[in-house]
Amino acid sequence: MMKFENALDFARQMDANDPLKSFRERFHYPQLNGKDVIYFTGNSLGLQPKVAKDYVDDIMKDWADLAVEGHFYAEKPWWDYHERLAQPLAKVVGASVEEVSVMNTLSVNLHFLMVSFYRPTQKRFKIICEEKAFPSDQYMLQSQVKFHGFRPSDTIVEVKKREGEHFWRTEDIVSKIDEVGDALALVLIGGVNYYNGQVFDMAAITQAGKNVGAFVGWDLAHAVGNVALKLHDWNVDFAAWCSYKYMNSGPGNASGIFINKKYLGEGDIPRFEGWWGTKKESRFQMKPEFEPIETADAWQVSNPPVLSLAPYLASLQLFEEVGMAALIAKQKLLTGYLEFILGEIDKEVKSTFEIITPAERGCQLSVFLHGEGRALFDYLMQHGVIVDWREPNVIRLAPAPFYCSFEDMYRFGQLLKEGILSK
Repeated sequence: MMKFENALDFARQMDANDPLKSFRERFHYPQLNGKDVIYFTGNSLGLQPKVAKDYVDDIMKDWADLAVEGHFYAEKPWWDYHERLAQPLAKVVGASVEEVSVMNTLSVNLHFLMVSFYRPTQKRFKIICEEKAFPSDQYMLQSQVKFHGFRPSDTIVEVKKREGEHFWRTEDIVSKIDEVGDALALVLIGGVNYYNGQVFDMAAITQAGKNVGAFVGWDLAHAVGNVALKLHDWNVDFAAWCSYKYMNSGPGNASGIFINKKYLGEGDIPRFEGWWGTKKESRFQMKPEFEPIETADAWQVSNPPVLSLAPYLASLQLFEEVGMAALIAKQKLLTGYLEFILGEIDKEVKSTFEIITPAERGCQLSVFLHGEGRALFDYLMQHGVIVDWREPNVIRLAPAPFYCSFEDMYRFGQLLKEGILSK
């Protein structure tokens, strides 16, 4: 285990030895008073890759020069533009190319996927999710349940944390799955919890759900581009994710989906359908019958928004260049150094920082600042540290390995100390 030091020279030496150090220069970095900010909110919105503008400009030029002919004669034809994202995305999520597609936005996709994978009966109708799931997931589940004529209070089973703990235990989730048993229709959980940064044991939970005959899906908003995923090998039924956090595709951008290969090519699976999900060979023959593409693209409804997909494709080229293994290796080291810095500053200011993120984590550390209030958050923001505040007194810190440095972690510690001592 590496011996860390709370020293500027040590942090700079770590950066000098970092094989990914050059990638920071390939992102636009916000500035405050002429200096790069310390950016900890890649779990909310990733920074913009500099190459993204080129990808968007290419489409704008093709639109100007070719107009409608750009669908077929652009350098990257628009009608199959989305297919270029499938191969690099499949590597990121641990899937085969045909199991992945890009369409719509995250909550929209979860609703679409529930059409296929939430098929309640009078006997098997319950849904298991985590306690206090991200609000959009809660609203989505409640509305789906009511749409099918059930009451959320009777249908949605939330797995709670143990009294006095800030994280979920896998054995408690598996136990709840076994308890609900034959009444369980669906398990749908956030693969990485947005609040405490916990990475769930997706393999074990998926297996437990399958053992009782339920469908299992994952909201991977905080997981994709952040942690190792093996969706196909884990036998996950479906998953969806946004692309604007660790995937750096731009605000509110398109969502990715995973559909297990065993469901592909099924003509009778319940599914909302549109013409971009029908076979490419016959799509422009305008047939009255839907003929599903034998890939996850069958769940596409409309032609893809290529101006949105362009920066996503640009970012995915960086993921292709680096690979998830290298990103995760740096992520572990960088987050470990941040944890060390927090511990050292805690000793110096005789405060009490409580990291509520368990050892099963990705980039994010969620920290209770006991005895501190919103004023400390404001101080950090005013001094160039972009962090996220969650009530009552939690800051979320997500040092994304593409563009965060070890010197950032050291500088943050010094500013945190100054903010506490300046009261």
